[in-house]
Amino acid sequence: MSSSSAAPRRGEKAEAAGARLPMREALVAAAFQLFVQRGYEQTTVDDIVTLAGVGRRSFFRYFPSKEDVVFPDHERCLADMTAFLASGTADEEPVRRVCDAARLVLHMYAENPDFSVQRYRLTKQVPGLRAYELSVVWRYERALAEYLRARFAGRRDGTLQADVIAAAVVAAHNNALRSWLRSDGTTDPGATVDHALASVRSAFGAVDPAPVVPRPEDVVVVVARRDAPLWRIVQEVETALERGRY
Repeated sequence: MSSSSAAPRRGEKAEAAGARLPMREALVAAAFQLFVQRGYEQTTVDDIVTLAGVGRRSFFRYFPSKEDVVFPDHERCLADMTAFLASGTADEEPVRRVCDAARLVLHMYAENPDFSVQRYRLTKQVPGLRAYELSVVWRYERALAEYLRARFAGRRDGTLQADVIAAAVVAAHNNALRSWLRSDGTTDPGATVDHALASVRSAFGAVDPAPVVPRPEDVVVVVARRDAPLWRIVQEVETALERGRY
């Protein structure tokens, strides 16, 4: 047999795969091809790298586990969301800002509808992947909540408001996203998510990030000796306000 007709070695297969697709994308494509053909549980990392024509070390350079290859774009999206929130200005309405941040997740899914629908079907079939996805969603929610907590710092119940609003944004976004995925990506995802997030903004309105100040009718009563110095009385008033004794 001539050398030109010999079977390609592993290194040659890797080069061929790299010529077709970047290695990261080649690994994802190989993984999903096998998940569809064999099933998720029946597919091993060795199967994936063999089909992609690369070594195990190459796989783990990009993905810590087999679960991560199912969600290859979430780390990038989470980083983009965090950067987007950090780039906001102090005069921006915070609920609008977190709604706009949630739309970054939608854009990630909408970039590749076929892949997103395929992944949605897979996660429905594999409980372990569903649990993994929920952990990813929780990280998005925490990013939104941390931004809102910083904006509501000093407010009465600011932390509570931040957590509730973040959870509402994620719930509304995911409800609309799943509706789009169930349609096999045939509906307009932007319109669906916009409608859902509008409900959140309607429910919470424009939330003023400024700290709450005491109302004019609030009264602070401090008992002091008649001969107490003025600085001592002021100190007692400040202490009472800080401790909420009014």
